[in-house]
Amino acid sequence: MPVHAEPLDALRRRTSVKWRAYPDDVLPLFVAEMDFPLARPIGDAIRDAVDRSDTGYSSGGRELPHAFSSFAEKRWGWAVNPDHVRSTADVSMGILEVLRRVTQPGDSVVVTPPVYPPFYALIDEARSSVVRVPLLDDGASIALDLEGIDAAFAAGATAMVLCNPHNPLGYPHTPADLIALAEIAQRHDATIISDEIHAPLTHSDGHFTPFLTVSDAAREHGVSITSASKAWNLAGLKCALMITAAPRMHAVIDGMHDEVFWRTSHLGVQASIAAFREGESWLDDVISNLEANRRLLDDLLAESIPGSRYRQPVAGYLAWIDLRDAGWGDDPAAGILERAKVALTSGPAFGREGTGFARLNFGCSPEVLTEAIERIRAARLSDHD
Repeated sequence: MPVHAEPLDALRRRTSVKWRAYPDDVLPLFVAEMDFPLARPIGDAIRDAVDRSDTGYSSGGRELPHAFSSFAEKRWGWAVNPDHVRSTADVSMGILEVLRRVTQPGDSVVVTPPVYPPFYALIDEARSSVVRVPLLDDGASIALDLEGIDAAFAAGATAMVLCNPHNPLGYPHTPADLIALAEIAQRHDATIISDEIHAPLTHSDGHFTPFLTVSDAAREHGVSITSASKAWNLAGLKCALMITAAPRMHAVIDGMHDEVFWRTSHLGVQASIAAFREGESWLDDVISNLEANRRLLDDLLAESIPGSRYRQPVAGYLAWIDLRDAGWGDDPAAGILERAKVALTSGPAFGREGTGFARLNFGCSPEVLTEAIERIRAARLSDHD
């Protein structure tokens, strides 16, 4: 049965942050939650656990690592050793705990803005400082600034938080860039923490390459952190995976406090197993919806928002919209929320490269997406009356 986004009256009965952060007259297209119904195998797994009162601590068993390993092999040709998969509560916690193990207070950590805003806070929480090496983006192509990253490591940075596929651009990094990045990390004995949470949402015309597959250097100096949460809308169930592929990085994970693993939600584990084992059909339907929506958004912006620029992503459901020439100021999301009653994510939150940009979540129905752009168009017109 095809998967379709739920109607607004049903969505407003949800109590997650997407549906409680703003009044009902606001269309929420900000936080990364989708509007599709839960995949049936996941719902069944959660209901079955509740029916048998199976709501205790996570056992840390092998079922989830094996489920992810099978999914990764089928989806990306990635042979993951289940023995080297450990769980924690979420991807951000995984990033933080790895940073605590591979950096010392005062160390520098590389990020590639515009990038997922919590990276900055996680690095600060790890008592390190951020080194910004912006992506190379000429409007036609995107690439890592490998020379800039090399220079940052040469100057003393000890780790990098990589976003692959990149949020907010919806861009999976190329194998060539990842191979070169691994060589740089090896040369400087640095660590690459690869956030791969959006990988299952890669579109039919995109190609995701897991960082740990590209070379021995990547395996020796990298850790992958991922989750079913973004692709199957399970953020509230608190389960993520930390994956390693070489003794150096096994030791990083094995040296963590047991509480890092105990924080995994038992229900999150059950949901994630169901997602990886039985959720591919649902996921493929959702991706088809997302591909249609990204094209619809392209048409709507071209027709309704003069001066806007947008490159269709090939992973995920987040659109990075350039509104610098559209009359919405340095932080378009602020004015759009106030005057159009559409909640987007602030571009400057991703770094100063986001000045004049906003991020829009198109993991919704075509009707909601169309109404959102119409509201923005109407608000802009009223400002010029």
